[in-house]
Amino acid sequence: MLEDIFGKGDEKLIKKALTHPSYTKENNISDLENYERLEFFGDSVLKLYSSKLLFEMYPKSSEGELSKIRSILVSDAILAKAAVKTGLDKEIILGPSEEKQGGRKRESNIACSLEAVLGAYYLSGKRDEIENFIKEYIMVYAEDIDKHFEKYNAKDILQQYTQGEDKTRPEYRVVSVTGPAHKPVFCIEVVWGEKVISQACGKSKKDAEQQAAYEACRVLGIIKD
Repeated sequence: MLEDIFGKGDEKLIKKALTHPSYTKENNISDLENYERLEFFGDSVLKLYSSKLLFEMYPKSSEGELSKIRSILVSDAILAKAAVKTGLDKEIILGPSEEKQGGRKRESNIACSLEAVLGAYYLSGKRDEIENFIKEYIMVYAEDIDKHFEKYNAKDILQQYTQGEDKTRPEYRVVSVTGPAHKPVFCIEVVWGEKVISQACGKSKKDAEQQAAYEACRVLGIIKD
């Protein structure tokens, strides 16, 4: 699937980009053979192209406004959604322990591997393909983020509010985890000052927390529909 999108790249680099640190650790292989270095580079590649596309998409927006949108666009949640659409999550090479612990579904693992893949293809000379990928799979979220920024940034908004009120942070508690192991549903409640403010469910813990935070912001009147 990756080759269908980016074309043929350097096979050794692509393999490194898909190799999770747990695999090299559990097999006593050098850390230079996993995705960490390529992730470091790919993060900059992602920000470069997303910045370019946002700059062109919003000619009248300020630096601060563009930065806010980009911060969400390059977040683990968005990158994981984009990567799953390509099937990249199925190609990640994990160590047995990480696999058993659900690492293939972990947003951070998928997002880091995608950044590494972008780095690998950039070094393979696939500049236009990378820009097209970001435009098709990541920039599609930009307009919704611009219009509903609070929905995507609710956890930070809620924390700023609670710390301003009594210098404490809201607590996120797992109420339940249901569904099959390969497709769990997490239900999270937001607790502040020993009081349950809201509850929400999602396909991942992070997603459920973000939705619960958004509901809490609505309940407290921080965000208004």
